[in-house]
Amino acid sequence: MAIKKIPLRKCTGCHESKPKKELIRIVKSADGEISVDLTGKKAGRGAYICPSVGCLKKAVKAKALERAFDSKVPEEVYAKLEEELSGIAPKEN
Repeated sequence: MAIKKIPLRKCTGCHESKPKKELIRIVKSADGEISVDLTGKKAGRGAYICPSVGCLKKAVKAKALERAFDSKVPEEVYAKLEEELSGIAPKEN
C-alpha cells in the first residue's frame, strides 16, 4: 500500500513549511473580499498562516499578505483576522 503524500504549505509569517491541515488559509475571493477560510475549500487565491497572532503580526510587518494577494489589504481586514485568530489559538510571540 502506497503512503499518501501530505501537502505542505508555507506560512506567510514565519516562512516554515508545515502540513496544510496545521495552517489556516486566508482567501481573497474573486470580488476582492479577504477572509479566513477554516475549511480550506473556499474559491479564490489563498495564503496560509500558522494559527498564532505572532505569525499574523510578522506577515503584516513584512506585508506578506499584500504580496500574496497582489493588492492592498485594508487595516480592518487585519483587525478582523487578528480577532478570529485569537479565538482559535492562544497568543504567541
